[in-house]
Amino acid sequence: MNSSRHVRVPAAGRAADIDRQALWVVSERALPAIVRSCVSCRSTRHRPTGKIRVNANHKLLDVWLLICCVLCGRTSKVPVHERVTVRTLDNERLLMFENNDPAVVRQLAMDATLAHRAGHQLDWTGTWRLDTDDLQRADAAPLEVIVRFELPAPVRVGKLLTAGLGLSRSALRGMVDSGRIRLPLPVTARAREDFRFLVVAAPMSAGRA
Repeated sequence: MNSSRHVRVPAAGRAADIDRQALWVVSERALPAIVRSCVSCRSTRHRPTGKIRVNANHKLLDVWLLICCVLCGRTSKVPVHERVTVRTLDNERLLMFENNDPAVVRQLAMDATLAHRAGHQLDWTGTWRLDTDDLQRADAAPLEVIVRFELPAPVRVGKLLTAGLGLSRSALRGMVDSGRIRLPLPVTARAREDFRFLVVAAPMSAGRA
């Protein structure tokens, strides 16, 4: 269900014909699945257990994110830090590891760099939803839309716009090609960071077309 979030903005500092601004939020529904083979079964999907293990060997530390297989429940480890000196980590960060801080678990579970280093992939299917305000319709043009990401899910730009504006893919493509929607990146690109775009004119009706 869409949340009502919009703000009118003054014309100063922007094009004279763009006097409305809408906020779309790519909101989190779930953390991505961690995709790697389970050693006990045929499953390749894992979820964080919410735990981080810290092992100290004299002045050296190992830090692992604990994950479990969604099929058989076997727990395994994702190396976060291996054989690092104690002074490598600041005290606050180390305490967050030791206390299984939920924010750190969330961060590690979504960390694409960590996934690449550890040899697993992230499956973002079903992890996000798009919350729009009451200015999401294309007939509300002219309009500037701010797209804000609460999680770094790679979402195709075209998919966001068809969902937010209620347009078919062909109608969206027509508006982009004609300049009625102005994007800072290709409609086929995958975005995971905040961006803005303009809806400068509403779609043409069938009669006008």
